[in-house]
Order: sequence, then C-alpha cells, then structure tokens
Amino acid sequence: MKILVVGEGGRESAIVKKISDSPSITELYIAPGNGGTSKYAININVESDDIESLLNFAKNNSIDLTIVGPEIPLSMGIVDLFEKNNLNIFGPTKKASKIESSKTFAKNLMKKYQIPTANFSVFSNSKNAIKYLKSSKFPTVIKADGLAGGKGVLIVNNFKEAENAIENIMNKKIFGQSGEKIIIEEFLNGKEFSVFVFTDGEKILHMLSACDYKKAFDNDEGPNTGGMGSFSPAPQLNKSNEEYIVNNIINPTLRGLNEKQHTFKGVLYCGLIETQKGIFVIEFNCRLGDPETQVVLPTLDYNLLTLIQSCIKSKPIINIPKQKISAVGVVLVSDGYPGKYETGKKINIDENFNKIDNSYLYHAGTKFENEQLITSGGRVLTAVGIGKNINEARKIAYQVTNTVKYKNKFMRTDIALNYEEKK
Repeated sequence: MKILVVGEGGRESAIVKKISDSPSITELYIAPGNGGTSKYAININVESDDIESLLNFAKNNSIDLTIVGPEIPLSMGIVDLFEKNNLNIFGPTKKASKIESSKTFAKNLMKKYQIPTANFSVFSNSKNAIKYLKSSKFPTVIKADGLAGGKGVLIVNNFKEAENAIENIMNKKIFGQSGEKIIIEEFLNGKEFSVFVFTDGEKILHMLSACDYKKAFDNDEGPNTGGMGSFSPAPQLNKSNEEYIVNNIINPTLRGLNEKQHTFKGVLYCGLIETQKGIFVIEFNCRLGDPETQVVLPTLDYNLLTLIQSCIKSKPIINIPKQKISAVGVVLVSDGYPGKYETGKKINIDENFNKIDNSYLYHAGTKFENEQLITSGGRVLTAVGIGKNINEARKIAYQVTNTVKYKNKFMRTDIALNYEEKK
C-alpha cells in the first residue's frame, strides 16, 4: 500500500511515525516533510498548499491513500479534487472544512443547533465593531473570521485594547483576508481542553483528548502562538462530561453539517472550555491539532491506518482500547516566536536522547543543509515523554529537551506543571 501524507510540521511527523510501522505499507511519502520525517518516509518537494501538484504526484505514483495534516489544503478543496479523480483521501471536503475556515459559519451552525458556545456578534465594518464595543463588557474576545495559523484570537481587557485589535485585524490586515470579517464574543472563564473525534460523518469511531498551551511564555503570558506544548489525556474528559460532549456538541454538529450537505469525514477537533456554567465550544477545527497530535497519537493503542480507513469506508470499529498512558509534549521554538525570529541555526541532538526510554522527538521547523540539521521555522521540535501518569511523562519530556542544542532555543518551563493540583 502506497501512502502520501501532506504537511511539514510536528503533527505530520507524528502521523508519519505512527503509521510507519503498519505492515500493509509498501511506500510512504510526505510532502514536503521536514528534517526529521525522512527517517520514516520519503520527503517530496511539493508544498502542502500546491494541491494540483499533489494530485499529479498521487496519480503518477499510484498512491492508495492520502492523509492531509494542515487546514489550508483542506480549506482549498484538496479532498474534493482527489475524490473527483477517484483517489482515496482522509479529511473533510471544502464545504465541511468551513467549520474551521469560517468562524462565522461555525458560530451560526452552533446557534442554529443549540450547541453551547459564547454569545457573539459578527462585523464586516470596523466602525460598527468599535461602536458595539463601547457598550461591551471586558474582558472580551475578538476573532478573525478566517484561518490565521492559531494566532487570530485576541483577548482584550479594555476598550483601548479592543480598538487597537480591530484596527490591526480589519484595517492593517495583520491576518490578511482572514480579518475582513471579525467575531466579537463574550469571554468565558474556565479550563480549556480539546477533544479529537474520528468520524465517518455520522458515527464517532474514536475520541482522544488533550490540553494545550497557546501563550508564548510561562504562566500563560504573552502573545498567542500555534502552541507551546500539550498533554494528554485531558482531566476534564470524565465519563459524565464525555456523554454530555457527545450528545450536546458532537452529534448535533455532525447532524447540522449533514443537513447542510456538508458531511464531515475525518477528524473533528472540538476546542472546549469547562466553566462553572458547564462546557462550551470555543472553536472547531477540521483536522488534528498541533502540538496535540504529538501527544495523542503515541497514546493510541491501535493501528492509526486502520482507524483512518474505517472513517473513509464508514466501517464500524469495535473495542479500541481506552487510553491507559499519559503523554506530555514541550515545543522548542526559535527565540522571538511568534514574532520575528532567526533561522539557519545548527541543531545538535545529544546521543543521550537515544538512552531516554518512552520518549519521542518530533521535527517541525527543521531541514538539512549540507548534511547539517538546522532550524527553518518558529516551532522547531516537540519533545515528548510517555508515562503512567502526567507527572512521570513531564519529567521525561523535559529530559528530552536537555538533549537538544541550538542557538536561540526557547521553550516554556511550565508545561503540565502541577497537573495533579489542577486536576
């Protein structure tokens, strides 16, 4: 079986690593991949948003299944394109992907199907948005409608901050066309977590959970990033909450998409928050998260390829083992991220890494240049530890971080810290 994975980040590194052991795979490719994925797959020099070239590669190389990691090619309609050409592909269609690519679409869907979410208003004019904010309660949340790499959500504490945020998003276009429309919604106070649902569009085949850290600095300070670390499982996903989430969030969402003829096949990412008033949806994504994938996949005691194929073929799965181990991931970044940062720094991975049991090191912003591994992005690597509990996994993850050396290396030091107290 020939497999193509689309993407180049830590998420795709984890996917490639997880499926590489599948005995049915004869050839495994990734486009474009990174400095670490070549250990498990053949890197292909095609960007993840060049969907026509990806199609040609899949046709010319008789690819049996394509697995899409990032949201951009999904929002561009890569699934529609491949299916039109009778090629198997894992991910939602362009219409179904709107649940992530348009926050307005997602919020209106939730409103119609009474899915619990924060109260909101939508604006396409900055003056009207600023006028609305004059009578708003603070803190409040301002979101760019479209895709912004995980950075398009701003929590503002007063009117001045809100005014600046609207100016930057709508007029200065810091998120490009994604900010032509914004959502202003009430601030929800609680503990955030994520649930990842493998689905054939109607049935839930499996669920995984994680908590991530979006802020750049310790104590959840600084700007939003694509994610500085994560751990799994999420403590909020107990039996009672799981039933509530399935009945009041996931099933109504899938039903709503089906009724709009936007059937969702793939992984539905539910970004949730547990408050004193209950569990609410913060956002939906149309794929596995990053850096959450790096901690949920190592804990999946099941063949990922079989699970993916079951989603595509609407084939029920019986008895996927419940998660019995924990994982913690710490993202190593280039200093300055998510703002300006330098690349091209030599990366040295100490041989002691190979002596650390139950550990992984997933590459993201790395590449080889003259046989030397160097940094090539903001998020460089994810150090992951596996343990019988979160605290054990955390110790291993930070042991791994100590084996990685490069100039301007930065990371948060509080990923999964005091987990037992927070639990």
